Amino acid sequence: MSGQLRQRYLDDVVPALKKEFEYANPMQVPRLQKIVINIGLGEALTNAKALDAAMGDLGTIAGQKPIVTRAKRSIAQFRVRTGNPIGAKVTLRGDRMWDFLERLTRLALPRIRDFRGVPSRSFDGRGNYSLGLREQLAFPEIDYDKVDRLRGLEISIVTTAKTDEESKKLLQLLGMPFGG
Repeated sequence: MSGQLRQRYLDDVVPALKKEFEYANPMQVPRLQKIVINIGLGEALTNAKALDAAMGDLGTIAGQKPIVTRAKRSIAQFRVRTGNPIGAKVTLRGDRMWDFLERLTRLALPRIRDFRGVPSRSFDGRGNYSLGLREQLAFPEIDYDKVDRLRGLEISIVTTAKTDEESKKLLQLLGMPFGG
């Protein structure tokens, strides 16, 4: 399954982007570098099982073992000390990245209630796109009965595009449903 989206990128997206932005060199055509999926867990400070559950969900969604993210500095108001576990993340590259993007655009996003497309203003100015999901249940791999509680997750898509315009066109051609 993972080959379909990558093949579409090579066959359809690259020529379309070359034509629209008039690249002189084929290496100038924007491409995906990596996708980072992140779950922030403030509750991990008081509930150790929350981290295990989140890591299990993230591993199921990504098909790869997540790593624990730890606090870089102490923040007294949040009762956070340096080194405390505060989340989990996975970085996808290569085949897993393409496979995940295909599952995200074809299966997960259409399953979200009242879905009208992803926001088109979530670019960072350097051609990267970030998307937040309110719950992990949008992914068909997650079993509703085994979920202890709903957790949001952030998906950052890192591209080689220099501008947001190029990046948006790349993601649009790859099937990302932009709304407003």
